[in-house]
Order: sequence, then C-alpha cells, then structure tokens
Amino acid sequence: MEKREQWRQYGFVIQQLTSRELKRKYARSALGVLWSVLNPLLSMGVLSLIFSQMFRRSIENYPIYYLTGYLLWQAFTATTNTAMTTLADNRPLLLKVKFPMELFILARAATALVNLGYSFLAYGVMLLVFRIPLSGAALAVVPVVACLSLFSLGMSYALAAAYVFFGDVKHLYAVALTLWMYCSAIFYPADQLSGPIRWVVEVNPLYLFIRVLRSAVMEAQPPSGGELLLMVLWGGGVYLVGRGIFRACREAVLRRL
Repeated sequence: MEKREQWRQYGFVIQQLTSRELKRKYARSALGVLWSVLNPLLSMGVLSLIFSQMFRRSIENYPIYYLTGYLLWQAFTATTNTAMTTLADNRPLLLKVKFPMELFILARAATALVNLGYSFLAYGVMLLVFRIPLSGAALAVVPVVACLSLFSLGMSYALAAAYVFFGDVKHLYAVALTLWMYCSAIFYPADQLSGPIRWVVEVNPLYLFIRVLRSAVMEAQPPSGGELLLMVLWGGGVYLVGRGIFRACREAVLRRL
C-alpha cells in the first residue's frame, strides 16, 4: 500500500514537471502548442519543395514520406536533447527535494511525447489531404512509438549522467545527431544507396522505426514478427543499458551537482 502511494506521488510529480515544461516552452509564443502542429508542416513544405522533384519517381507522396520520418526523428532529438541537461537545469530543486532524479528525465521525455501527440494531429490532417486511407496496419504506430520512447529514454539516462561530468557532451552530441540524421533516410530513399553506407542505414535503429511506420501508413503493410522483435530489442536493450549507467553513476552525479 505504501509503495502504491509512493508511485502515485511520483506520477503526480512527473505530471507537474511536464506541465511546467510545456508552459515554459510556449510561454512567449502567441500560438502556443500550435507550433507543435505548424513546425512539422512548415518543415515538410520546405523539404518537399527541394526534394519532391528529385525523388518523384522513387517516392510516391513524398511530403508524407518525409513527414513520417521527421516526426519520429523530432521526438527522439527533443527527448534526448532536453533530458540531457535536465539535472543541471534543475540543480537547486534536486538538492532540496528527496524525489529520485529519474523523475526529471521522465518529465522531459513525457513532454516530448505530448508534443509528438500534437504533431500527430497535423500528420492526420495531411493523410486526409493526400487521400491516404488508414488500415489496421496503422496501429503499428503504438509499438513504434513505445519502442522509440524506450530507446530515447535509455539514451537520455546515459546522456544526462555524462553531461553532469562533461559539459562538452552537449556539443559532441549535436555533431553526432547531424551524422545520425543523414543515416536515418528521413528525406531520401534508402534503397538508392549501395555499399557500406547502405548497411549503416539498414542497421540504424531509428531507420527501423521510421521504415516500419512508413510501411504501415503508406503501404498498409503491418510490421513482420522480425521487425517487431528488433524494435523491442533495440528499445528495451538501450533502455536497460542507459538506466544501468545512470544507476551506477547516481551517487557520483549527486556529489557533482
């Protein structure tokens, strides 16, 4: 009973921290959360103008192709980038309260997930605009988002611990994200690649999540058992490793703060 009450308190704390993050993010914005809808649409429009002619023979409905990848990529980068600095950002509060540090990382991840939900509203509208019918295969969005969230959270735990000791991690990670983005086939078809770079893209877990969702939405093709297994292994494996790193560094992190 005591444990249940404790988890209830933790859930309330995460809810309040998430609400605070959302209010802070849109505090000076006249459009508020509408930017979570407009941002992917504007990005889609710009990239479509540039690349739709280039890939029109190999990619049907290029704007949807790009938007599907962009939304998942944005959710991943938003989670990891914001969670990486959360311990340093909330240092005074962490030193005053007795709540686990993990709650602050979970709150940043929850904030990114809420924003992804807003972005999916824009995604649904664009599916209607391009007359792409949804089938039962579209339910693949549930395991894709779940596994992506675990993957992002595992990365966030490791990055948050590292950032406390090495501030340069933020800059190094920004460079790594640029390379990672180009290896995720967000705006180009991976099947046009060959050689080692094709292999790099194929083994990229983020490309796996993107590819599965694209196939489910645009081709009405549900993920295979092998793809589901790979997603679970990547999501669960990275989560466990990241969580293990964070737990091992917990006391050192507290002393460093």
